[in-house]
Amino acid sequence: MNIKELKEMINLMNENNLMELEIEKEGLHIRIKKAISPELSVQPQPIFIEREKEALIERPKEKEEIIKTKKTIEIKAPMVGIFYRAPSPEAPLLVEVGQIIETGQVICIIEAMKLMNEVKSEVHGRVLEVLVENGEPVEFGQPLFLIEPL
Repeated sequence: MNIKELKEMINLMNENNLMELEIEKEGLHIRIKKAISPELSVQPQPIFIEREKEALIERPKEKEEIIKTKKTIEIKAPMVGIFYRAPSPEAPLLVEVGQIIETGQVICIIEAMKLMNEVKSEVHGRVLEVLVENGEPVEFGQPLFLIEPL
């Protein structure tokens, strides 16, 4: 392992917003971890925004849907990655529109750097809308689901 390889690992961490990287290569074990202040150490988790939703929700041009005024919660992506609605291509979808979900229920998977990360619901409610297509890349904080709390 040389300095150039170490710099490449650090650049990889910075480009992908990683806080820690661990590699084992040819019997050599390397762990790189960013030091952060305690007030900034937050575990990535779904972001929820409560808002009033009314009027028209834009869809692809061939489809429009009206949602009546009601209190809704957006479940947002806790990380950058690829959004999956099922654990494998042949498995059933984790959640469907109209389904009631429980707190702690796995609602989707986000693949980041070949790791499958389960996203769990932190609310009990009904799935009003899935805002991302299966297999699409998502950004941190991007809305994934629209939930009506129960």
